[in-house]
Amino acid sequence: MAIQMGFGPGDFDAKTWRSVAAEFIATGLFVFLGTGTVVAVQATVTDFGSALLIIALAHGLAIAVLVAAIARISGGHINPAVTFAAAITGKMKVSTAVLYVAAQLGAAVLGVLLLKGIIAGPMEGALGAHGLNLALLDDQIGDGAGAGLLLEGVLTFALVFVIFATAIDPKGLTHLAPMAIGLMVTVDHLIGVPMTGASMNPARSFGPAIVANVWTDHWVYWLGPLIGAALAALIYEFVFLHREEEDSSIEDAI
Repeated sequence: MAIQMGFGPGDFDAKTWRSVAAEFIATGLFVFLGTGTVVAVQATVTDFGSALLIIALAHGLAIAVLVAAIARISGGHINPAVTFAAAITGKMKVSTAVLYVAAQLGAAVLGVLLLKGIIAGPMEGALGAHGLNLALLDDQIGDGAGAGLLLEGVLTFALVFVIFATAIDPKGLTHLAPMAIGLMVTVDHLIGVPMTGASMNPARSFGPAIVANVWTDHWVYWLGPLIGAALAALIYEFVFLHREEEDSSIEDAI
């Protein structure tokens, strides 16, 4: 594994910019659909179980369809944590990763601004911003922030592990990757929504935070996903991908 820095004149060609554009469009749509679902559900659904299922399915289905749409163009990251994981394992150039993250964050803000322009002011609420449910989280570390950090890390670990196993591993079932990723996002939401809102995606948290000016414990939604993504990527890289390469080399030598 070698980290690729990039930043040369040839690292910003038309293909790179097409990939960045795809990430911008897909992330903006994902954040608009996700936050829009949360706002609509909060305004119209009174049963928590139904609301939880709707929110989980909306995020899971949206990410599955959007990943399928742009996977051949950009890899279908739609998430700075996924881009970070790809960069630290040498799956993409750092220069391209920087452009991806900038596009993802900008698109997230634009997506929430679009939602704000559609929803009536009194019904906006926090525009789908994430927050910690201190009634459910252990409050011994940072008034619940420690537990929220751990949960976001675990949820993102599960997501990125699935991404590496299906979309990045050459021997993975790449044709099933969008469905597997969408199902993982759905399951993560079923677990995480009642406690942290189930971000797993700094862009999904950043857009509403900017537009609604909601910053309480916002660092949790960056640090948790980045740590979880890094651990999942590095473990898969060194335990599974490299191990298979070593086994193949041994078999060839025999």
